[in-house]
Amino acid sequence: MITAYVYENRSLTIVELNMQDSLPPSTLWLDLYKPDDEERDWLSRFSVEEVPDEEDINEIEASARFYQNSDGLHINSLFPQRVGQDVRGVNVSFNLRSNFLLTIREDDVGLIRLLRNYLRLGRIDASTPQELFLELFNLKVDYLSDLIEDVYTVLENVGEQVFESEELDDVFKLITLQEDSNGKIRLSLLDTQRSLRYMQRYYRGELSDEHLKDLREMLSDIESLMPHSQFIFDKLNFLLDAAMGFSGLQQNKIIKIFSVAAVVFLPPTLIASSYGMNFATMPELSWQYGYPMAIVMMLASAAGTYFFFKRKHWL
Repeated sequence: MITAYVYENRSLTIVELNMQDSLPPSTLWLDLYKPDDEERDWLSRFSVEEVPDEEDINEIEASARFYQNSDGLHINSLFPQRVGQDVRGVNVSFNLRSNFLLTIREDDVGLIRLLRNYLRLGRIDASTPQELFLELFNLKVDYLSDLIEDVYTVLENVGEQVFESEELDDVFKLITLQEDSNGKIRLSLLDTQRSLRYMQRYYRGELSDEHLKDLREMLSDIESLMPHSQFIFDKLNFLLDAAMGFSGLQQNKIIKIFSVAAVVFLPPTLIASSYGMNFATMPELSWQYGYPMAIVMMLASAAGTYFFFKRKHWL
């Protein structure tokens, strides 16, 4: 799907394009969502270099993620996407040209929808591709900050559940899920930092002083978020160790109960075993009170062992 965002006379018009359409004049932003071969061929009519495909967008090499060519500045950036309780990363290809911003993506990105709504409602005034690019990355940094706060809030609740929850399996799953989310958030922060620094270093001549100021502020925000992300990793490790320690204590209590029970019933078992032997000469076998005496001895030995443990504070 090809969507053109035309900005003219301080008014934004959203146009869905097909293969027979040409690029509208005053296009500020051209967004390709899950483009097929025909749509890539259509885009190649307005490009000097080869249009990147899905494999190029997901490339991890720095030389493939940040570069410049005849079509302008190219940046492939990782965007966070909340899916239920999980966070996953979606790569988006940016081509910053002199007359418009081109984005190519294979997945839906909530921040791009948010930017589109802000543009439609006039909450963002972006009249150049550079301003639009910086506004989107500013939304991205704010969203990453919100995700970090969400993870921390969840961990506060987990900290209260570690020593109260009877279902420790759920606690372990929740800690693992938050660790994975925090890892993806940190990866997105690092990727954003690299993208902005590359733009600051190699695209400085195309940016105004105001744009450079915004860029430096975003880099400063990322620097301040990094320690928070590391703190969450430390808190996750602490909670995981605490949950494992508490789980070990619970298991030790169960084993202790079985051990004490085995020791308590050991003397009665010895007595019962003695009178279970088949010898011809056993005086108690012909005694009228032999059986009650054996029962009393077994009960007394069990009670004596139990009270001995209590006196030693082993129970």
